[in-house]
Amino acid sequence: MELIKKSILFTLLIISGMSYAQDMNKGFSNLEKGEFAQAEVFFENILKEYPNNKTARLCYARAIGLNNQAEKALNIFIALKKEYPRDLEIELNYAEALLWNKKFDEAKVFYSTLVEKNPTNFVAHLGYANTLSNLKEFKDALFYVNKALELSPANPGALVSRKYIKLGYANEKVNQKLYEEAETFYNEILVDFPGDKETLLNKANLYLITKNITKGKGTYAVLAKENPIIALNGLSLIEHLDEKNKKALAISEEAVQKAQGNSDETIVKQTQERYVQALIWNKKYKLAEAKIEELNTKYKNENWLLALSATLAIYRSDFKESVGYYSTILENDSKSFDGNLGIANAYYASGETHNALDAVAKTLVIFKNQNDAVNFLKKIEDQYTPKLEKKLSYAFDNGKNTAKASLTTITFPVSTKWAFMTSYQYRETENTTTKASAKTNDFVAGINYKFHPKIDFTFNAGVTAANSNNNKYNQALLHTFFKIKPMKLQDLEIGYKREMQNFNSDLIDKEIAANHYYMNYNLSTNFNFGWFTQYFYTSQTDNNTRNLLFTSFYYNFMSNPVLKGGLNYQYISFKNQVPNDYFSPSKFNAVEIFLELLKDEQITKPKSWFYNINLATGYQFIENNDKQWTYRVQAKLGYKFSDRLLANIYGIKSNIASVSVAGFTYTEMGLRLRWNLFDKPIFNLK
Repeated sequence: MELIKKSILFTLLIISGMSYAQDMNKGFSNLEKGEFAQAEVFFENILKEYPNNKTARLCYARAIGLNNQAEKALNIFIALKKEYPRDLEIELNYAEALLWNKKFDEAKVFYSTLVEKNPTNFVAHLGYANTLSNLKEFKDALFYVNKALELSPANPGALVSRKYIKLGYANEKVNQKLYEEAETFYNEILVDFPGDKETLLNKANLYLITKNITKGKGTYAVLAKENPIIALNGLSLIEHLDEKNKKALAISEEAVQKAQGNSDETIVKQTQERYVQALIWNKKYKLAEAKIEELNTKYKNENWLLALSATLAIYRSDFKESVGYYSTILENDSKSFDGNLGIANAYYASGETHNALDAVAKTLVIFKNQNDAVNFLKKIEDQYTPKLEKKLSYAFDNGKNTAKASLTTITFPVSTKWAFMTSYQYRETENTTTKASAKTNDFVAGINYKFHPKIDFTFNAGVTAANSNNNKYNQALLHTFFKIKPMKLQDLEIGYKREMQNFNSDLIDKEIAANHYYMNYNLSTNFNFGWFTQYFYTSQTDNNTRNLLFTSFYYNFMSNPVLKGGLNYQYISFKNQVPNDYFSPSKFNAVEIFLELLKDEQITKPKSWFYNINLATGYQFIENNDKQWTYRVQAKLGYKFSDRLLANIYGIKSNIASVSVAGFTYTEMGLRLRWNLFDKPIFNLK
């Protein structure tokens, strides 16, 4: 674009009727062809013979200005402007020299005067438009470039300037999330420049940001006519966003084949980068690692390769290693987008929230309103925003027991380390045959403290007030636990919980308190297998004790939505058998296979559905009795109305005896609402 502007202004010199034109034709030709060093020498020699020649001085200044001597050129034009006041030719060149020196504010003032005094001058209007564009005043820039095109219709230089003004304006609209307006600008550019690579890439990027898969694919299809490798790289990313990672890898492999022997090193690097990313998306970590090592022999520790290593480390949950790679990137280039936002993600994944916030804040200073960085910050803010959750439920079983409950929970973070919680539950149970009934009111308050990136501590205490047909009492409630990440891909919870046995009215009437000492442990792997184990030891105020072991071995078939299946085993043993009071076998074993489909509400976008379906079937063995067939169905369907509000309905149906007596069936259904009380955390995250 700059060369075009300079050529336009130089053309003005040629047609202005300069003296010695025949003698200077060679120098004019050098300038027109962009041979600025030769033009500098040529006009320097002319000035030795004719030191006061206006044209030679002007052309010499242009030559050195366009040959990286902008300040020296500006001084010459300043001198000429003093010698030849109100000379339009010199004023236009002086104004352009201000642009060379990036003195855009001064240029704006000077051009505004030029345009006012010369309302029909094409060059003045075009220069003013380019000045305003450099100042990111795109609305006015577009007005003046359109005015220039009225003065010189279809002028190629002005059309190019308008293209870049519209690209800048569109980028501003993207940052403001005015995506339709940005799309309109891209479409207008493509009318002037059909198939323009730069515009198509920007347009495709818009569709990547907005997750418009269909339009994104269409744009890359147009781009493929002239730039097939670039288009394939983009299509691979589109397929990844569409959660079709196998297809993304296949497309990337095709791009790698086409890029063989390509002389454009940038395209070759981009293609290899996308290929490694596609391997990582498909969890082919060993292949990705081998490819990175291979590329390192040629592109040793270049930032894009370091970014790939960092991404691979994130996927493998090697967060410290990832932070190390991103730190090296930032040492090489402190303004690297990949480095700044990448290290923010790595810090957050490792539990170092403050470091993550510092990194994303720096990213947004360098890349104002960048969409990925803004969304990342929103994710952190949502974690620390006060929330209210309301759950209404109704349950019944074939023993004629019913239960209606309302639970309200408020979580109130006051810093990245401390959060307060409170809950109130009202529950009403009844047996429609015996007419036994009971009501309970549970009040609980607590705190959560994160005293290490990998260790959380929670303490909840409260009271339950029960009122049954034959009893009325208050009892303490307590729940305290640690959540720990002992090693990568491992989660451990150790805790103590005191609660009242309240499955039905008869149990509430008996005032039995249960003290649970428990442990939950989950082990994930990088090869899709996982193992969850839970152990409870319970001592009760009726002098009974219980041991409960539950373990689940599962395999992740898909990651988004999550589809996993596996084998569950459960063992229960009570010291005393009191079948008239509650289900208390000396030994109980259950084995089941299960399948679960999950679209997580946490990663669901606003105005989208989320869901969870869990199906299980197997056999249970009570004491030495024959095996009994079991089933369990759990389902949830919800909708995320906005970043602040979501709701879901749910249902559970099961005939597993571990929660009641043998031969029973249990059904529960309910409604849940979750609402962020505020737009943001109540404290300053910085």
